[in-house]
Amino acid sequence: MTARSSILILAAALLLCATTVRAADLPTRFDPARDAAADVAHAVGIASAQGKRVIVDVGGEWCSWCHILDRFIASNADVRALIDAKYVWVKVNYSKENRNRALLSRWPAIEGYPHLFVLDANGRLVHSQDTSELESGKGYDKARVIAMLRRWSSSEGATTT
Repeated sequence: MTARSSILILAAALLLCATTVRAADLPTRFDPARDAAADVAHAVGIASAQGKRVIVDVGGEWCSWCHILDRFIASNADVRALIDAKYVWVKVNYSKENRNRALLSRWPAIEGYPHLFVLDANGRLVHSQDTSELESGKGYDKARVIAMLRRWSSSEGATTT
């Protein structure tokens, strides 16, 4: 291996580490005090660097189905692995304290929460997902969630809906 190759590998590794560290700055809960537009822009930057898409998870700490979705993802390793491999997940608060109207007005109206928007690595809307379509009983249907994640994870599902 040449010195130049070693430097390029080191630079790539540092960039990857920096990107990973930056992902830790994204919210892990619905926080009305966060700058949602900045969080989404940050997620798009990470997705662009990593060749992924963004899922904007809109909801609130008040939302029981939002917490059910979080628990569903945490308890299904294959779903979590698919999300980690293909997406950058960012939570955007919607509550009486902060409705994030300016950001959310960019996309189709939301009927219920949580709601997922899939963005490409340039921040363009690819898909709007009503999560009630992913529910089953008092939880989420694993096959439906995985199908949705797979469908919108690449340019093959590029039609906006």
